[in-house]
Amino acid sequence: MLEISIPGYKTLALEHIVLDYNGTMATDGLLIDGVKPRLDELSTQMEIHVLTADTFGQVRAGIAGTAWKLAVLATAGQELAKLEYIKKLGPEKTVSIGNGRNDRRMLKEAALGIAVLQEEGAAIETLLTADVVTQNITAALDLLIKPLRLVATLRS
Repeated sequence: MLEISIPGYKTLALEHIVLDYNGTMATDGLLIDGVKPRLDELSTQMEIHVLTADTFGQVRAGIAGTAWKLAVLATAGQELAKLEYIKKLGPEKTVSIGNGRNDRRMLKEAALGIAVLQEEGAAIETLLTADVVTQNITAALDLLIKPLRLVATLRS
């Protein structure tokens, strides 16, 4: 578990990281450099969950050799499927990271929602529901690895 106390905001007790794959941790189906070592580091404290429709058919190769949990979702109804997934984990102990319109509800429901803005862009509705927006996935993961960055952003 990763515990982060944010003055004037809340104390986070995070057990799960739920990530969208394409557009968030991968570009054109290929895992972005720097993601694997960061998630491997975080996996000593939290469970890693990857959710995807696997548009490019690359997710299994991208996460090969990891202990991350994978859920390949149907193309239709992804927004609700992602929301239901984090509800089963317990949203109060989950951080969600995504960029797409179909990620907005899981970001809003999670204890901490992080939107990333990368090559694919990010849906405006997703940006507006996130607690934090970062320039890329490595910056998002670094907020958890170096939590004082997150504290500086969210404290009041």
